[in-house]
Amino acid sequence: MKYVLMFVDTEEFQKEMAAMTDEERARAIRQVEQWFADHADKIGAGSKLQSPDTATTVRLPRDGGEPVITDGPFVEGKEVVSGFCEIEVADLDEALRMVRTWPACPTVEIRPVQTMPPGR
Repeated sequence: MKYVLMFVDTEEFQKEMAAMTDEERARAIRQVEQWFADHADKIGAGSKLQSPDTATTVRLPRDGGEPVITDGPFVEGKEVVSGFCEIEVADLDEALRMVRTWPACPTVEIRPVQTMPPGR
């Protein structure tokens, strides 16, 4: 089963990272790299995203009018998706076991990938 893991940063987590020494931050990054290495056989495509202030949001009106384009994320909030990866595992239980060992940001959303019927 394929899932997408969305890694969600919080303002608090960002403050904690900013307060770390260079050595502490390097150790935290090594832990994330190790997590990806430990699960490499299950992880497909994914990326770290640039900060939310680099986002462009397009709101498409239902009435067919002109789209509204704004700078920044589509929601104002204290949590933002900071990265993602696709995984292929047996089931949600395996995805949960995997995510329980995630060493970085405090929230990971697990969402199943919708499969399309052949020919679509």
